Amino acid sequence: MTDKKKSMKLGFKQISKWLHLWLGLTSGIVVVIVSLTGAMYVFHQEIEDALHPWRFVEAQNRAFVPPSQLIDTAKTYVAGEKPTGLTYGNREGAAAVGFMSAMNGKTSFSVVFMNPYTGAFIKKEEPLGKGKFDFFHFVMNGHRALWLPYKIGRPIVGLATLLFLVLLITGMVMWWPKKWNKKSLKRALLIKRNANSKRLTFDLHNVLGFYSLIFACVFAVTGLIWSFEWFGDSVYFLTSGGESRVEHVHPHSDASKAHLQKNDSMPAIDRAWYQMLATEANPQWVYMTPVLHKEDDSFEITVGQIDGKFYKQNEYFYDRYSLEPLRVKGDRYAEAGFADRLSMMNYDIHTGAVLGLPGKILAFLLSLIIASSPISGFLLWKNKRGKR
Repeated sequence: MTDKKKSMKLGFKQISKWLHLWLGLTSGIVVVIVSLTGAMYVFHQEIEDALHPWRFVEAQNRAFVPPSQLIDTAKTYVAGEKPTGLTYGNREGAAAVGFMSAMNGKTSFSVVFMNPYTGAFIKKEEPLGKGKFDFFHFVMNGHRALWLPYKIGRPIVGLATLLFLVLLITGMVMWWPKKWNKKSLKRALLIKRNANSKRLTFDLHNVLGFYSLIFACVFAVTGLIWSFEWFGDSVYFLTSGGESRVEHVHPHSDASKAHLQKNDSMPAIDRAWYQMLATEANPQWVYMTPVLHKEDDSFEITVGQIDGKFYKQNEYFYDRYSLEPLRVKGDRYAEAGFADRLSMMNYDIHTGAVLGLPGKILAFLLSLIIASSPISGFLLWKNKRGKR
């Protein structure tokens, strides 16, 4: 290697080292908070289900009751509010109608659980509202916005995540062994258990950082897709082979057909429900908008194909008057291209749910490792300063 190449290589490593230090000190506390809250949230569904047995019913060999029956029952338990969401679970899951409202900047949320086979009331929950505290909602607020107002905290989290992505790259540059021999590889890949505290801190930062690198990149990229529109557009552009991401739009109903439903005894939402069931043989979960506010709003029904996962889903839209099916780009998983499928999988990849329970366990452990990296990095920096 020539002296010029050696000098360039040394300069690149020095720049990487400087960036790694100062970007780490700048974003470290945010990375710790986001990682720890992410770890706490991974199993929120399993914990919630264990603590709330009323979310389950005994499976029966019969059809679910239609949406209108569930909505009418739920309204009797939440006076004066309009339902904002209706969910059917799998054959052993309770149906739920949610009511969300905002007043003076405060959000309240109530949900009524019912037996989907009979429509019978099971339980009413009020996780959000005056005097209410929901632990996992609190955790998610920290994960998304550091418990700050959303408009302030969200950009801070996004920027810190972007810096974290740069840290991963500079960290890889610093980890790279000068010589690829047995001794250097052992130092780079193994933690020396009988070492002193300073060496152990270095190994925890260096070795665990290497093993978690790819997964940390995945967490960062999937998080940044939500944080910055330009980042999501860029990922879509790269994964689609140069196509632009199309904004998700809801098709509109034709208000000129309003007369078509006036004398129909079956509620339009039930007709939309049965039309969807004629297409979907075995939905694992269903979410729908129960109340339409504008004349040209359409019924939207999202159908999940896999229990406990969000990515493999189909969306159905129906004209509120004629019940004619309405189509939009990317509304069927089977017809979606690679980039659209990847976009649908973003949440499940971010949480590890895409790989089921093993993926969630992996995401939990990796989140703890990532949370420890800024701490071990800070200790290394502090130890070096103490020597001076």
